[in-house]
Amino acid sequence: MLELSKRFNVVVAIFLILAISLTACSNKTQNQPQISNQPRTQVQSVMVTDLADRQVKVKLPVNKVVGIGPGALRLITYVDGLYRVAGVENIDKKLAAGRTYNMIFQDKLQQLPIIGQGGPDSTPDAEKLVTVKPDVIFVTYLLDKTKADDLQAKTGIPVVVLSYGKIGTFEEDIYKSLEVIGKIMGKEDRTRKLVEYIKNIQKDLDDRTKDIPDDKKPTVYIGALGFKGAHGIESTQSNYPPFVAVHAKNVADTLRQKGSVMIEKEKLLAWNPDIIFIDAGNFKLVKDDYQKNPEFYKSLKAVKNDNVYGLLPYNNYTTNIDTALVDSYWVGKVLYPEQFNDIDPVQKANEIYTFFFGEQGKSAYNKMKELYGGFKKLNFRV
Repeated sequence: MLELSKRFNVVVAIFLILAISLTACSNKTQNQPQISNQPRTQVQSVMVTDLADRQVKVKLPVNKVVGIGPGALRLITYVDGLYRVAGVENIDKKLAAGRTYNMIFQDKLQQLPIIGQGGPDSTPDAEKLVTVKPDVIFVTYLLDKTKADDLQAKTGIPVVVLSYGKIGTFEEDIYKSLEVIGKIMGKEDRTRKLVEYIKNIQKDLDDRTKDIPDDKKPTVYIGALGFKGAHGIESTQSNYPPFVAVHAKNVADTLRQKGSVMIEKEKLLAWNPDIIFIDAGNFKLVKDDYQKNPEFYKSLKAVKNDNVYGLLPYNNYTTNIDTALVDSYWVGKVLYPEQFNDIDPVQKANEIYTFFFGEQGKSAYNKMKELYGGFKKLNFRV
């Protein structure tokens, strides 16, 4: 009887142990997260401050973007973001001579839907923008803070304002715009390298020329600059970026008016600069004017001494930063051959265009040369 009682107690103990173990396992299973074979999509977001000083929240990842307004699409191509562009303005559906990104990527741009007309005075087309379903709308110039908020409200799509600053070359606004694009598109490494590259070019140009005494510098003039249309030799600019970059002695800097300006021909005769650069995009106007008034041109020192040179036009739907940098090295080579004796301007142009546009940029200088003659002296008589 005692033996039977012991066996009963042992059996009871075993059942108790099993019950406790099963309960513990059950509780542990209930407390653990359930594992699903379905992939999870974690929606993240980033907050950026755009160039209109607006706080804009953008959901990540950003797979589709558009750029509207002068130069917005250009900045996207600079950060290698063209493959995410969902649509383009009509102004970029046509080949635009001198607008480098447009020339290089025209085949791709032709395949994209139209999101509006485009142009410096155009109004964004909210309906067409919504149709291509971008994750972000990048915009330049067209919108102030209020209008950007209004477009964002109409479309339900984050609107991020960018800027080229005042002169559109070595500008903090450009660096900030690129950094904002990089942050939104996950291109931080590319934008960091791009900004660093531009700043290094600025430093190189500055280091080569900053210590040249003024009395050792030739006087220089830029003519036939295009702004709001094509113009002849009377169209010039003070604080002209490629001149500023190499500390050139620009005769137009004596003017009180900043930026683009039209002068009288008598003023150019009075300045009588040692060297003249002509925007090659408007060289035909200058040649035609020469045929009408050759004596004026023959009175200029630079013409008599065969010191007239062509510059690649870089203002087309705002600043082609790439070409402005290319021009800066050509200006330096002409004005200060000793300080730039290690620079081959064509080789430097190919390097710059390739850095901005990748492999397809290798053809950019040749395309520009076909259109504008490349880096060379200009002859009005031909």
